[in-house]
Amino acid sequence: MSLLNRRHAVLALGAFAANPVLHSQAAKPTWPSKPVRIINPFPVGGGPDGTARIVGEKLARMWNQAVVIENRPGGNGFIAIDAFKRGAQDGTDMVLLDNVHLAAYPHLFRKLPYDPVRDFLVLAPLFRTFFFVCVPNHSPYRSMADLIADAQARPGQLNYGSWSIGNAVHLGSLQLAALTHTRMEHIVFKETGQLYQSVANGDLDFALGSSGTAGPLARAGKLRFLAVMAPQRLQGFEDIPTVAESGGPAQAIVTGWNALAVSPHTPSSTVTQLRRDLTTALREPDIQPKFQTFGYEHYFPTAAEFQQFIRAESRRFGTVIAAADIQL
Repeated sequence: MSLLNRRHAVLALGAFAANPVLHSQAAKPTWPSKPVRIINPFPVGGGPDGTARIVGEKLARMWNQAVVIENRPGGNGFIAIDAFKRGAQDGTDMVLLDNVHLAAYPHLFRKLPYDPVRDFLVLAPLFRTFFFVCVPNHSPYRSMADLIADAQARPGQLNYGSWSIGNAVHLGSLQLAALTHTRMEHIVFKETGQLYQSVANGDLDFALGSSGTAGPLARAGKLRFLAVMAPQRLQGFEDIPTVAESGGPAQAIVTGWNALAVSPHTPSSTVTQLRRDLTTALREPDIQPKFQTFGYEHYFPTAAEFQQFIRAESRRFGTVIAAADIQL
């Protein structure tokens, strides 16, 4: 290179360093270079869809790219998962997964249309929530000890509800029955609103519910939170005891959570960026108040910690499903 060319090169570098616009443009991430899609197995409205849209808006501003939430509800989430498996494998197609997709369904279904290990690279959880034991406001149960004693005295007479076979509320209720050596009847409802209204009406003895799903009726004084199936009392619900504090088994802990996943073929650099950007978005100060409206809390495990958690959840659900002898 001639002396003159070297001088031009130095001047060009100096201009680049001195110009923040040029610097920011060059530093802008090269991924994603096209719109990103989050395939959502949940219907429009409700907590999981709402959180996906909140996070999608944050990522869209961060990347200066459109982030499209594509709702494909139905079929236990298999419709959305099939669309994801046929989608892009560079990280621009993500799928929102419920905890049962990764931890329960592999034990529940004889033929599962996906492999939870080979088909997904799980990025991070968006949230987690714990479930309350909900009873009618006029229920005679004042503690978990009361409910358990009645269930033991009248095998098969108490009933509880959920919206399907094998969801976290159903499996959590089965876990409670197994831990307390009781037998109770499961009633399936088409909609969550109908489920919790039936608790309020006294048609059900109890149901597990989150502050997002059952909270409106609790605040209206139509049902009560008897206890929370968590290791400790929840922020904002300090007056609600844990199951253990209320006379039940300490092992009765039930969580709900959603996570985002990409194809295992996604480049490692993209996976690293996605995890970093998701954490940045979820830690923005306006996010937590929005999530709290759904009864969700932040959960920030490392990738290794989250994989360990998923394996533990899978073992727990597998034990409950095997003990109840359920298969679909």
